[in-house]
Amino acid sequence: MNQINILGVNVSTESKRDILNRISGFLSDNKPHYLVTPNPEFLLAAQKDEEFFFILNKADIAIPDGVGLTFASFLMGKKIKRISGVDLMYDICALAEKESRSIFLLGGIDDTAKQAAKKLKEKFPRLKIAGAESGLQMGEWKITDGRWIKGKEKNNALIKKINQAKPTIIFVGFGHSQQEKWMYHALIFREDSQTFDCLRDVPADGQALGRLQGVKLAMGVGGSLDFISGRIKRAPKFLRIIGLEWFWRLLQEPRKRLPRIYDAVIKFPLVFFKWYCVAPYFYRPNVACLLYKKANNGKIQVLLAERLDTPNHWQLPQGGTDKESLEEAGARELREEVGTDKFKQIKAFKNLYRYEFGDTLGRADVKAKHIKGYRGQKQGLFIAEFTGEDKDITINFWDHSDWKWVDLNDVVSEVHEIRKEATKIFIDKFRLIISNK
Repeated sequence: MNQINILGVNVSTESKRDILNRISGFLSDNKPHYLVTPNPEFLLAAQKDEEFFFILNKADIAIPDGVGLTFASFLMGKKIKRISGVDLMYDICALAEKESRSIFLLGGIDDTAKQAAKKLKEKFPRLKIAGAESGLQMGEWKITDGRWIKGKEKNNALIKKINQAKPTIIFVGFGHSQQEKWMYHALIFREDSQTFDCLRDVPADGQALGRLQGVKLAMGVGGSLDFISGRIKRAPKFLRIIGLEWFWRLLQEPRKRLPRIYDAVIKFPLVFFKWYCVAPYFYRPNVACLLYKKANNGKIQVLLAERLDTPNHWQLPQGGTDKESLEEAGARELREEVGTDKFKQIKAFKNLYRYEFGDTLGRADVKAKHIKGYRGQKQGLFIAEFTGEDKDITINFWDHSDWKWVDLNDVVSEVHEIRKEATKIFIDKFRLIISNK
């Protein structure tokens, strides 16, 4: 697969023709597929949102929809050409018309989707439009760590309506990160799975609520429905060709677009420069989290998590400190990776171990050295005692596939080979703590 990695996110370098050929193949197989259209805003958001990062990198194709990515790839010695999301949407509609596939438009405010459907019908008279509606509005729903926090019942009703319409393709315009999470959870993720396995390789059984059935392709389209419907006028073609479509959009929606333009024009180049030119010479501050409990038999047990990308790769939960203190970062990592705040901080140690990334794979099968750009990691240790019950533990699906409690004496032998040296150091520190209690 032809792609380039920018800020840890894999972006396609394929031509539009090759992409459309792949999409045509997607429409003929038995698996669900989804497309994302990353731009500099996407990549910046993915630096802070690990779930979004995971979903972007698990997409079947990541279309480069931002002139900033073109410049970044040029500086990396490669070439990609921006493919506008709205233009690709038109191309997919032409393909759907040709192959007699039906589409569904989802998103926008008021009747934007319906107006867009009307315009598409004028442009593609034989196009089958199975439905068009706004769907879930901002503030009505929320997905966190793979779980529906708000709006699940309304979403189930929406999914049921879409399934009754039986579209082959669905275009989702909920805005970046939200539309990608919705697509992933509607097409791929199975919430009731104990190990968070996806159903990419398993045809939908038609039984699970909140799951799209029969949809072969989903695409996040952002504000494309606004352009197609005519609610917002698109930039003249010459501005699009020279990469200044963002300036046109700024003039049309200054209050909404100014923060986004700042991110794309000012913040993204700075973050990219650090990732590509500075970080590779340094070690990323990291914290390993040793969460323990006293079992009924009196033995001390330590929690290990299995990495999603590598079966039988067991390790202590860990993560970057992100300019926080070791104590703050350790507590945050446990909350994020174990899904609970039911623990009591015991002790923290700085700079106990250091290692280089090499070509090892990290989250979403992206090379660890690409995710944050660093040469390697320097690890501290955060020790905490678990105060809850096992049912309180919910690991994040984008990093881990399972978890277990292991007797203290067995921890080093249970972790993956590349984790043994560091884990032995951490366990020795922990033994010193409990021996002095």
